[in-house]
Amino acid sequence: MKMKVAAFTSLLAVASAPALAHTGSVAEHNSLLSGLIHPLVGIDHLLAMLAVGFWAAMQKDNLRLQIPLTFMLVLIAGFMLGQSAFSLPVVEGGIATSVLMLGLLIAAAARLPAAAALGLSATFALFHGYAHGAEAAASSMTLFAAGFLGSSLMLHLGGGFAAHTVKAHLPALAKLAGLAIAAAGATLLAA
Repeated sequence: MKMKVAAFTSLLAVASAPALAHTGSVAEHNSLLSGLIHPLVGIDHLLAMLAVGFWAAMQKDNLRLQIPLTFMLVLIAGFMLGQSAFSLPVVEGGIATSVLMLGLLIAAAARLPAAAALGLSATFALFHGYAHGAEAAASSMTLFAAGFLGSSLMLHLGGGFAAHTVKAHLPALAKLAGLAIAAAGATLLAA
């Protein structure tokens, strides 16, 4: 019981932290190290990356790998789009909605048809990638992108590991984790 309370308290603490992923200047987004760190300090990106891995691990068969793979591929495309002159509307709203939706998908233990699951994954990734691409300094785009993508992948793996651990030891915690992520997403939308 103490482990459940500690895990839930930790999730709430993370969910209540301010969103920091999209507040820095372009100059701060110009190195491999800044790319590695960036997904870890912004609550919106951190929760979304963990949630993608968590939700993917709850799926059957090939979707376990297809969801994060689709996310990573579209994350790259979104990043490159963010580096261009193209303007994607409602980026922050799309990011916040992704956190909310992923939390709800986890809480409901949703298993959608492959096309719907991959479509959602791609849509969420587009907003996250675009935001980070728009922030990266063009002169150091490759270094920042490599770090940001590496950290995002590690967070997917961490979310998947958490899902397997929860499933094996504390299955009821998955719903609570999903609800906490959804609450963070709702808070981000309201901000």
